[in-house]
Parts: sequence; structure tokens; C-alpha cells
Amino acid sequence: MTTLTDRPHTALLVIDVQVGVVGGTPRRDDVIANINTLVDKARSEEVPVIWVQHSADDLPRDSDPWQWVPELTQRDGEPVVHKHYGDSFEATDLESVLADRGVGRLVVTGAQSDACIRSTLHGGFVRGYDVTLVSDAHTTEDLSAYGAPAPEQVIAHTNLYWQFHSAPGRTAGTVETDKVDFSA
Repeated sequence: MTTLTDRPHTALLVIDVQVGVVGGTPRRDDVIANINTLVDKARSEEVPVIWVQHSADDLPRDSDPWQWVPELTQRDGEPVVHKHYGDSFEATDLESVLADRGVGRLVVTGAQSDACIRSTLHGGFVRGYDVTLVSDAHTTEDLSAYGAPAPEQVIAHTNLYWQFHSAPGRTAGTVETDKVDFSA
């Protein structure tokens, strides 16, 4: 259970599923379809959907690559957290958005597995949240030219190590889209 007292609720985080971030990533369409399934499920169960949107020199705010992919629709009233660092908590209002909603458990989806996803998983966990990664609802670009493993290996490795992550008073783990339980 989360170490955050009085935070019994769960939120779905949709991280950086932007045109310029997921273009050309492996399983792009499947990942986006899975995220759409989770967004619909969260909405139907009145679970907050929190949208996280990255900006950088190569991803300028309001540019075409900065926009959400057209397959996903953020609804009015669903918070958007704007970030400039990998960890969605770093120098953002994510913590206050979650606190206002009594959230102590995060279900994480999006991109990039080895950057913003990984950083946010750890960022939430060290802040006391229970953090579940949806194993088939995240992806990453091919950085093998820079010495990184192939994207599918990065995704598999992220799922592997997060499945066994642990610390006192908090839970971590992975789950497939069709097994996500927002009430757990």
C-alpha cells in the first residue's frame, strides 16, 4: 500500500504520447490502442486521467510534433501536466494534481520506456506512490545508433525490472492492459 496517507485513489498517467515522440516507435498503433482502452475504462470508472506533455528545444510547445497523437483525445477537465524533464514530477504540478484528487496509486502508460516512463516510475515510487506499469502500453524510439539495445529489448527490460521492484510500504509491478484493475 502507498505510504501516502489519505490517498486511496488511483490515477491513469498518459505520458508523452505526442506526434513527435511516438512517431516510428515499435508497436505504436497497438500501444496507442491499449492506452485508448485504458482511458475509456478509467473514464467509465471515474478514475482520473492525467495527461503529461513534454516540451524541449527539439519539441517546442504548440508545434505540430508537440501535439497529442490524433487517436487520443484529452477531455475538458482532465488535467494536463507540462514538463521539461524526464520525471513527470520534476518542476511540475503533478504532485498537487494528484494530491487534490487523493491519488496514492499510479497506473503508467506512454513513452519513452527508457526515459520519461522510467524516470516517472522511479519518481513516483520514491515519493511514496504505488506504481504499476502497463506492460503493453508503453514504447520507445530506436536509439541503437547511440549504443542502446533495440527498442523491443528496452521495453522488455523495463517490464522485467519494474515487475520485481520493491521497497517498504509501496508496491510496484507490471500488468497487461486487459488485466488493469483501477480498484486494486
